[in-house]
Amino acid sequence: MREKVLMMGNEAIAEAAIVAGCRHYYGYPITPQNEIPNYISRRLEELGGTFIQSESELAAVNMVFGTGLTGTRAMTSSSSPGISLKQEGISYLAAAEVPAVIVNIMRGGPGLGGIGPSQSDYFQAVKGGGHGDYHSFVFAPSSVQESVDVVIDAFDIADKYRTPVMILGDGILGQLMEPVVFPKMKEIKNERPKWALTGCKGRKPNVIRSLFLDPYVLENLNKRLEKKYDKWKKDEVRYEEYCVKDADILFVAYGTLARICKAVVRDARKEGIKAGLIRPITLFPFPEEALKKSARGKKFLLVVEMSMGQMLEDVKLAIGDSVPIHFYSRTGGVIITPDEVYGVMKKYLKM
Repeated sequence: MREKVLMMGNEAIAEAAIVAGCRHYYGYPITPQNEIPNYISRRLEELGGTFIQSESELAAVNMVFGTGLTGTRAMTSSSSPGISLKQEGISYLAAAEVPAVIVNIMRGGPGLGGIGPSQSDYFQAVKGGGHGDYHSFVFAPSSVQESVDVVIDAFDIADKYRTPVMILGDGILGQLMEPVVFPKMKEIKNERPKWALTGCKGRKPNVIRSLFLDPYVLENLNKRLEKKYDKWKKDEVRYEEYCVKDADILFVAYGTLARICKAVVRDARKEGIKAGLIRPITLFPFPEEALKKSARGKKFLLVVEMSMGQMLEDVKLAIGDSVPIHFYSRTGGVIITPDEVYGVMKKYLKM
C-alpha cells in the first residue's frame, strides 16, 4: 500500500497532473487557485518540464493548444473570471479535437466578484462556455483524494476522446487539507498519436484546424462531435449514491456541497428521517438516468448549490414532474452550513 500524505487540494491537483504524465503547464495567477501554479512550477523544474507564467489567460490556453497539437499532455488552471477569458481557446480545442485539461477553482461572481468559494460556473462549464455547439467533459470532485483521482482520469479521457476536460472545484476544495494516496507515476512514452503534428517525418502532413469555410464540412464536424458526446453519456457517466435505496427524501448536490449534504443525511437518519444523496461526479455527461432511478418513489428532492440554481435546471430536465423538487442556495461566496440544510429539509417535511 502506498503512503498517505497530507496535502492541500490545489497542491494535490498539481501533483496528480505530474503523476499523470503532464510536463507542460501554462497559467496566470488568480485567487483561489494560485497554489496550483506555485507548486507545479517547482515540480516541473525538478523534472525538466515546461512552466510558463503567461502574459494573460488567453495566452495560457493557447499555449496548451500548441502543446496539445503535438499529442503531449498539457494543463492550465485558473478561477472563474480567468476561465471566462480562456473560453475562446477552449472552443478552439473542442473544434480541433485537441486534448487538454483545464482546472477551475471557482470563486464568487459575476464579474470579478470575490474570492470566496462558489459553484456559479456550472453553466459555463457544462453548457460549453464558448461559442458553438460543443461540450467539454466536466468532472466535479468532492474530496482531495477524488481530486487526485479525477485529474489522472481527466488526462486519459482527454487523450481517449481528443477533447478538453474541465475539473470544476471551488475555493473550499482548493484550500482543504486531507490525506491522499497517489498512484505510481505514469511512464511518459515518446511516441505520438497518428493525428498529432510531429514534423511530418516521412508521411503526409497532418492538418489540425478549427476554421471550416464550407458550411457542410462544419456541419459534419458538429455531427461527429455530437456522436462523441452521446458516447460519453453512454459509457463515461460517474456518480455516487449514498443511502438512496430506502430513502424517503433525496438530496442532489455536487462537490463541496455534497459533503455538507452527506453530513445532513447522517444526522437525519439518527433522528429517524430516511434521507439519501445522489452526487454527480461528472457534470457533463450528467447522470440523468441514475437520477431518474434514484428519485422514484421519493417524497421530494432537495437540490443544494452555491449558485442561483444552475444544476437545478438539469435536475428538472431529468426528473420533470415525477417528483417534487425543492431548492436551497447561498451565493457570492457564502458557505452553506449543515444546520441550514437540515432546517430547510425539516421545513419541507412539514409541508
